[in-house]
Amino acid sequence: MTEPQALDVAQASPQLAAVLAQMGAVVLSRETIDTTITLVTALAVQTIPGTSGAGVTLVDARGARTTAASDALVEQADALQYQFDAGPCLTAWRDQVSTRIDDTQSETRWPEWTAAVASLGIRSVLSAPLLTQDAGTAQGTGIGAIKVYSAQAQAYDGRAEELLELFAWQAAILLANTQTLSDAHRLSADLRKALASRDIIGQAKGVLIAQGAADEQTAFQMLAAASQRSNTKLHDVARQVVASVHADRPAQPSA
Repeated sequence: MTEPQALDVAQASPQLAAVLAQMGAVVLSRETIDTTITLVTALAVQTIPGTSGAGVTLVDARGARTTAASDALVEQADALQYQFDAGPCLTAWRDQVSTRIDDTQSETRWPEWTAAVASLGIRSVLSAPLLTQDAGTAQGTGIGAIKVYSAQAQAYDGRAEELLELFAWQAAILLANTQTLSDAHRLSADLRKALASRDIIGQAKGVLIAQGAADEQTAFQMLAAASQRSNTKLHDVARQVVASVHADRPAQPSA
């Protein structure tokens, strides 16, 4: 994602600088994605003046969902967007542009949604897309949007929009890094599991060869046949064979 140019981090207030530093530290502490997004919404409420609630919508293969919200009112407003499939947050994600409502009572876009949230007491809304940069291109990929709600009309101005865009830029990097770390951990765990399965199968083949199997291929076929007959995973059958040696009982695969 391209860094917003409208507001230089060096020109930000000490409070915002501290907020961004706190967000950046999450990557180093290996926080989970859910914890990360909860932190994002809490800091958004603190950072954007006039804000009474904040939330993050992530969009993936499972659809649009609110992964964190500062309060129940935000959850209600978001749920209505998903119900109507329309609203400033979804527009910010789809069009990859910040979207602002100065007063829900006079807003003409998304009439069903604005009428519904106006009755909830929400008057102003500001949403910014969460974009991750595609490697080797100038295009970004929308992964969702961050939004802030206010009970006051005209709560947000150009300055607030710049702040939220800066916040969204940092949040998108943080979320992308956290997701990458999570994927790496999952891949590492899968590899360790695969290696462990390979090792136990190798040990089981050795046991069967010692007990008379002609060769490794024959031993593997014995394990595979037992796995199929008993509807048991191959590595579990192999583990039974190896365990049977330590138990001083016949090591033939069980049917």
